[in-house]
Amino acid sequence: MSAVLSSDAGGLRPLLITHGIRATVVGLAVGWLALVWHLNPDAPGRQDPWIESLVYGGLKSVIVLLLADLVWQLVRHWIDRSLRDASDTTPLSPANAARRGRFRTLLPIFRNAIAVMVLVIAGLIVLSQLGVQIRPLVAGAGIFGVAIGFGSQTLVKDIISGVFYMLDAFRVGEYIQAKDYKGTVEGFSLRSVRLRHHRGPVFTVPFGDLGAVENMSRDWVIDKFRISVGYDTDIETARKLTKKIGTELKADVELGPLFIEPLKMKGVEEFGDYGIVLSFGMTTVPGMQTYIRRKAYAKLREAFLANGITFAHPTVQVGGGDDESGGAAAAQAAMRAHQASAAIRSG
Repeated sequence: MSAVLSSDAGGLRPLLITHGIRATVVGLAVGWLALVWHLNPDAPGRQDPWIESLVYGGLKSVIVLLLADLVWQLVRHWIDRSLRDASDTTPLSPANAARRGRFRTLLPIFRNAIAVMVLVIAGLIVLSQLGVQIRPLVAGAGIFGVAIGFGSQTLVKDIISGVFYMLDAFRVGEYIQAKDYKGTVEGFSLRSVRLRHHRGPVFTVPFGDLGAVENMSRDWVIDKFRISVGYDTDIETARKLTKKIGTELKADVELGPLFIEPLKMKGVEEFGDYGIVLSFGMTTVPGMQTYIRRKAYAKLREAFLANGITFAHPTVQVGGGDDESGGAAAAQAAMRAHQASAAIRSG
């Protein structure tokens, strides 16, 4: 807690003052009431041991609830501050960015778990102060938990799977695909993950249904595409133009930081029906490959057309050969027809 006080004293001080003053005032009032009730032998229920223990237990329970509220407010303040820091858009090193993403992923669940734990502990202490035997409750809760575990195996599977997914597989803000679901991770609950599709829909997927996860936001992305050009294309000229465009894109102020490896022409992929298929590739930061590819398409089209490189397009030949070849074909067809008729007559 001292780290919290030193790192965020400006935001923590009002919280401590507000809740501290409230706890002090209520505590003094409770103490005063207890003292007056204790010193007054004519107070209602003063002679009844059961009522006396109930009154003292109720007054102690008020103090317990105040302390539980103070602890929860401090923990929530620390978690909310850490989430604000983790949501900062300042560029960081890959290791720090990964740590920040892990914080954004795990802290909300940690906050919910702390809230439940504080509530359960405070509730048990209050029941104990009111004279309720909590040992049978704890034992019964254990048996009840085992029964719930057998009856809700899917829920337990989702929660346990979620722990391992959140530790390493993906974090908030990353784009993933699992089976038929894909989108940006927006948040978690104890048993499901919320994915925002790039077209807008939101998928809420139980962790147990995710299976193998394809994370498209880690480290780097290799983007490959193909372009068909005419058969008369000079391949070496196309390669040099592509290299020049790759250098220009890498030197661009906006696009340069998004490249890891510049645009390159890999070579001839195949001979298509209407032209030569050229293969291109580049390595970029995750999530920006589509944007960069569109820029590359525009520059490649402009450079190829300026240097006489045509793009392949479907063509249909509607004319025959010259007259001599046409006449020869007609003569051969007539000969085959004559031979067929002679064979029929002889048969």
